Amino acid sequence: MVKPGDVIMNMNYFIIHYRFPHPLTTRYETSPVLHKGKRGNFMDYSSVNTIWVLLGAALVFFMQAGFAMVETGFTRAKNAGNIIMKNLMDFCIGTPTFWIVGFGIMFGAGNGFLGKIGGIATEANYGSAMLPDGVPFWAFLIFQTVFCATSATIVSGAMAERTKFSSYCIYSFLISLIVYPVSGHWIWGGGFISQMGFHDFAGSCAVHMVGGVAAFIGAIILGPRIGKYSKSGKSKAIPGHNLTIGALGVFILWFCWFGFNGASTISME
Repeated sequence: MVKPGDVIMNMNYFIIHYRFPHPLTTRYETSPVLHKGKRGNFMDYSSVNTIWVLLGAALVFFMQAGFAMVETGFTRAKNAGNIIMKNLMDFCIGTPTFWIVGFGIMFGAGNGFLGKIGGIATEANYGSAMLPDGVPFWAFLIFQTVFCATSATIVSGAMAERTKFSSYCIYSFLISLIVYPVSGHWIWGGGFISQMGFHDFAGSCAVHMVGGVAAFIGAIILGPRIGKYSKSGKSKAIPGHNLTIGALGVFILWFCWFGFNGASTISME
């Protein structure tokens, strides 16, 4: 005969173990045909690692506001709208471009120079081999997307006040489509540089060097701002219109940098 106490105990066991899974590691049973995780037919996700990666991604995303404030504050007021829109376009153009093409070039199974595009960025198309332990595909994708946008926005400040908006949109599209994904494949996607033993912990080469080189090339092509030099070649100062906004941008970048570097560990366990 089943006692009421036994029923209550079984219900409590079910609620605790199935309704409220372990706070650190959540285990999802999936179909072995549609999806197979790293441990057979189960995919183990770490809540701590996932939150850590998403927190870092949010901070890196917020760096875009810092770049916009720095560039706007240290340039003239007439160009403020142009600069802010260029920073906005880095995400509006770069995100779909990276998801549709760039991610495949960076992490697709190809050769040492180029990854193979397998469609839009999903785990079904690219598998889970590139995923850090305990981190779901979509969290990893967001993390990589904000890194791509950061690489693109570095160029905006170097070419401020002398770049057409349409031309910058073309550049932002190309760096998210080809430039960053190709170099990222070499370094983080199993390409020939990583096979030689090269290790880039937080993007000093994959993100900042790529953006810096692109900015340097763009500055050389464009030349100085009109009015920067006199006819005799003497440099003239062009003060920014709002130092307060510029300083705010510096502090935003400073704060978000802890997420950029710290979350590159991809783990808190």
